[in-house]
Amino acid sequence: MAACTSRTREMMGLLRILRHFPQNERLLSTSILRHAAASDGPPKFTPPTKPVIDKTQKEASLRWFLSPEFIPPRQRTNPVKFSVERKDMIQRRKVLNIPEFYVGSILAVTMTDPHVNGNLNRFVGICIQRSGKGLGATFIPRNVVDGQGVEICYELYNPHMRKIEVLKLEKRLDDNLMYLRDALPEYSSFNFDMQPVHYEITGDIPVSPVRRSIKSKNEAKTMMMEHAQKWAEPWRPCDMLKEYDTFSLEEQIFKERAEENTPKNGN
Repeated sequence: MAACTSRTREMMGLLRILRHFPQNERLLSTSILRHAAASDGPPKFTPPTKPVIDKTQKEASLRWFLSPEFIPPRQRTNPVKFSVERKDMIQRRKVLNIPEFYVGSILAVTMTDPHVNGNLNRFVGICIQRSGKGLGATFIPRNVVDGQGVEICYELYNPHMRKIEVLKLEKRLDDNLMYLRDALPEYSSFNFDMQPVHYEITGDIPVSPVRRSIKSKNEAKTMMMEHAQKWAEPWRPCDMLKEYDTFSLEEQIFKERAEENTPKNGN
């Protein structure tokens, strides 16, 4: 141990002498110190500092959610346009609280309507589609009212929008629930007086386990045949010449005259 200490002292003395040559000072100093450290033994282990956890941070801010209309489409677009729209959307969100919701969530939307008592119209339904980017973002809730399916396409940043309330936050495996049009009515029927269902803000979004039941094969086949017959000759209702087409009528008249002129047996 004494030999190592004396050797270190000799190297440090040599380093003081070589300081008169600044061009080689850095190279020699690092090499000498490295050699001295290797001769003295391995360096002492220093444990890392413990991370500081801010306990005042709210749990609600731990889950990060970005509304899909903020992401521009994957095509040739003008970045300046979407940048200006994003600033406008952020300013509008300061006035209107747009909550987190997905396709499959049950929403209550309140809009300003001058034709309704109180100038407010409230609609409850399941979100079956979200589309559009930027200020053109839309969503469609669906509900069955008096046995009739009702769908309303709302603009998310419409100035007439008053309130968007999430009655039940959940999502489906599909990004589009348009197939609910062919499903049984109970899968799209919701009470307008439905109370909000409590959910954890920091937990995972629940995925609905509901499996829809499509109409029977015979009903679906009948609907397809009716649809096909409707569009087989779409020009017929607008065909103005069919009123002046007398070819089939002339054939019928000639046939009747021929039957009248033909002598009957026994005459």
